[in-house]
Amino acid sequence: MNLESLMELVGEAAVLSAGGLLIGMLFGAFAQTSRFCLRSAVIEFSSGLFGSKVAIWLLTFSAAVTATQALIGMGLLDVDGARQLAARGSLSGSIIGGLLFGAGMILARGCASRLLVLSATGNLRALVSGLVLTVVAQASLRGVLSPARETLSALWTVEGGASRNLLSVLSAGPVTGAVLGALGLGWALWLARRARLGLVVATSAIGVGLTVAAGWLFTFRTSQVSFSGPQVKSISFTGPSADTLMGLINSPSMPLGFDTGLVPGVFAGAMLAALILREWRVQGFHDGPSMWRYLFGASLMGFGGMLAGGCAVGAGVTGGAIFALTAWIALAAMWAGAIVTHYVVDGNVENPTVPLMSTRG
Repeated sequence: MNLESLMELVGEAAVLSAGGLLIGMLFGAFAQTSRFCLRSAVIEFSSGLFGSKVAIWLLTFSAAVTATQALIGMGLLDVDGARQLAARGSLSGSIIGGLLFGAGMILARGCASRLLVLSATGNLRALVSGLVLTVVAQASLRGVLSPARETLSALWTVEGGASRNLLSVLSAGPVTGAVLGALGLGWALWLARRARLGLVVATSAIGVGLTVAAGWLFTFRTSQVSFSGPQVKSISFTGPSADTLMGLINSPSMPLGFDTGLVPGVFAGAMLAALILREWRVQGFHDGPSMWRYLFGASLMGFGGMLAGGCAVGAGVTGGAIFALTAWIALAAMWAGAIVTHYVVDGNVENPTVPLMSTRG
């Protein structure tokens, strides 16, 4: 049975939700197994090391770029209609939001995706922080913080289309994008081997990146056979988490779609992996000061993520995979904000040679 027949049988919304659920479960399982975490990579990098954490993040990012650009080059995927490319973008939002998100990521000890994954392993610190992030994101999108977000976003904008596509700006195409991704993947594999990264962890890190490409391909194929033409998108967490939470609160029934399947899918996949690996255990806050640190960091990520157009995965990996100009700028700002915050707040407290975002993150 093909995708069109399946949509005729059960409906477009159900297919989108089921696809989001499956891709989310794979993302969650791979992310938990690999310990994929931008914060850990930033801390290791800021200490002058290119070890396992940097290798894991680079494996994910490069795999997403390579696979997505290869699909575009083969004519199997068209992302010109994606929000990250087609709509007017905010350069000021990418810079300011990225800096805020990076700072918040260090304070909350994990980005939006990592908090969701850790929540599924019984980490109550991550669960509470994730809920705060989600509420602040919703307030930034449609609530009391939306005027501030709109004002900052309007400071410096860029037209949608070719001017927002980094490859087009460089007079390049998907072949160049795939080659750059493959070069990054080769470097990441070399780093992984040097750091003696296990095969399961390395493969899982690549798997995280491939789920991003899978999300792009699935939503594009769905849009091709649908009468309503759903938006072409892939994995992101700030906006979808906010929409999912508000849907649960405001409505007796959840509207089905890719995003509403994605968020519970990631949670379920991460929990299943944690249970299989015997890593599930309940953990809470250690003291009051640490709790305030987590909550303040989560608030910065909620506002910064909405301002930047996505989280470390939504903007950084998903948007980066299609070479959206604002996504690459946001990703660079996230790294910069995280590095500065780590030096100012934590200094050399953490030993980068020790796994930084285990299930105890």
